[in-house]
Amino acid sequence: MSVVIIGLSIGFLLFLLAAGLTLIFGMLGVVNFAHGSLYMVGAYLTYTVFQLTGSFWIALALVPVLGAMLGMIMEMLALRPVYGREHYYQILLTFGFILIIEELVRVFWGLDYKEVNPPAILASPISVLDATISPYRLFVIGFGAAIAGLLFYVLENTRVGIIVRAASVDPETVQVLGLDVGRVRTGVFAFGAGLAALGGAVGAPLFPVELGMGFNIIIDCFIVIIIGGLGSIRGAIVAALLIGMVRAIGYTAAPDWVDFITYSVLIVVLLTRPEGLFGRSRRVA
Repeated sequence: MSVVIIGLSIGFLLFLLAAGLTLIFGMLGVVNFAHGSLYMVGAYLTYTVFQLTGSFWIALALVPVLGAMLGMIMEMLALRPVYGREHYYQILLTFGFILIIEELVRVFWGLDYKEVNPPAILASPISVLDATISPYRLFVIGFGAAIAGLLFYVLENTRVGIIVRAASVDPETVQVLGLDVGRVRTGVFAFGAGLAALGGAVGAPLFPVELGMGFNIIIDCFIVIIIGGLGSIRGAIVAALLIGMVRAIGYTAAPDWVDFITYSVLIVVLLTRPEGLFGRSRRVA
């Protein structure tokens, strides 16, 4: 039971990051290597807000907004000129953001790792079927599932979702119809950045907050969107839960082989279904 809970919590945390990254790719065609750095910034901002207010819930509400604002600034100042260009321009640009963000984090927060405690109501372990389970991990599962359901609903059943999906497929027609595609792009990138920061806020009580944490998780994040299919939200959640369970079982049964097993799953999917489990060209849902 505990392995399942750990796997699901890792999976839904990965989904929060992968959903933002796949939205950005599906809408903008941008390979954002700095997405993991935004996750790291979200974790550090959670630590700061928690220290100032003493409330994890305030941090959870505020940090995604701050992350979205940072993403909006990045998109408006740097990413707009590289839309439509070769992906290596985007890779170099977003890699530059990684270096800048890492240095700013070092300057503002130092090199020591930080710790964020879960809320008191979720801090005490509970027993379920003779297994000791962290209630905070149960919260992560429920919260991640709620975000996934809300994201599906918005993309499939609201005017905003229709505009985003239409702009991802045929931005020229959307522009002709009188909608500002530039604003849609800015909004999507900001929303994706906000999801990355939200992932950092949710993950802060689970992992040490430290330099380099964004790089560690972005690898798994890219594995998720490749397995699920570039641009597919459905694929992101299925692949995130798959990788989460693989890692949880691996840490329990063969901790030295976790990365090997994870990469093996990626290779098998690429060999049997190169476009990913739900992959289709340039779609977001």
